[in-house]
Parts: sequence; C-alpha cells; structure tokens
Amino acid sequence: MDLHLIRHPAVAVAPGTCYGASDVPLAAPVNDAAAHLRPLLPPDAALFASPLSRARLLAEALGEPVLDERLREISFGEWELQRYEAIGRAALDSWADDPLGHRPPGGESAADMAARVLTFLEELRAQKQGEAVVIVAHGGPLRAIAGRLLGLPPERWLALDFAHARLTRIRVEAWGTTLQLFNR
Repeated sequence: MDLHLIRHPAVAVAPGTCYGASDVPLAAPVNDAAAHLRPLLPPDAALFASPLSRARLLAEALGEPVLDERLREISFGEWELQRYEAIGRAALDSWADDPLGHRPPGGESAADMAARVLTFLEELRAQKQGEAVVIVAHGGPLRAIAGRLLGLPPERWLALDFAHARLTRIRVEAWGTTLQLFNR
C-alpha cells in the first residue's frame, strides 16, 4: 500500500492557543495547497479525511474524500481554545510528565487518540491492500499512523514532524516500510 499523508494547512488561531479537536478556520484558502499537492498524488488513490474543516476543505479540493471521525485530532477537553498560560504550569507539567497517558479534563489522552486512529489504519490495511491511499488529517493522527508503520515505540511518535500542507509518503511492503518525505 502506498500511503500519502497530508497535514491540513495552517490555521487562523493565535499562537499559544490549544485547539486540538476544535473546528478552527484556516489561515488562507486551500487553493494554493491543493494546486501544489495534486500533481504529487496518484490520480486513482482512495481519499480519506478528518471531518474537521481544516482537513476536510483541503481533501475536498483534492477529490471526493471519505470522512472518518477516527482521523480527528486529539480532544483536549476543557483546554480547547484556551491559551496555554491560562491552562497553568501545573497542568502542563503533568502533561509533559506523561505525554501519552495524560488526559486533560473532559478530553482524551494521546494513547486514546492513537488507539482510534490505529483502528482506522488496520481496517484500511485490510481493505486497501496494494492500493494508493491519501489521508488528509492532523499532526497527532498522522504521527500515530507513521509511527506504527515505521515500527517506532509510541513514545517516539511525538518527534515525527508533519509540516502544514505537505506530503509524506509511506510505502508499506511485505518486507518492510519505506518513508519518503516531500517538503516542497
């Protein structure tokens, strides 16, 4: 399977704001990002996207996506749309001490988010064996997908970087996984 992973374009949110699963607007229209990405993608690829507008709008500019709730970004619960300084040092330190297991009030942990994303991935692998697939989503879900396919331990997934509106290609073969980064 050839996976083409795309993080949504940049969002119009003040720096230092926790926005996770909130449906926030894009900083610019998706036209330029779609024009840049379209020639890099196989024309017959299956297209999946998070239903959050920042991913959905780009996916719709690329084709007719299947929207899947499991591709949503992590929910930070009561932290959503709060400035990090308003969340408080003690809460942020608790998160930093356990980045995979910490669950903000009313939210989900990174491990919870990864579990739902990896359920999507396993279904996808069973259904789209040998096919090209494009996924337009968010940093958290894309890190979980790439980290699992690359065989990295979950604590290393957070170090994977997905730039806005850029393509990461992962080829999954019977003998292993190949990662190709496109940062144009």
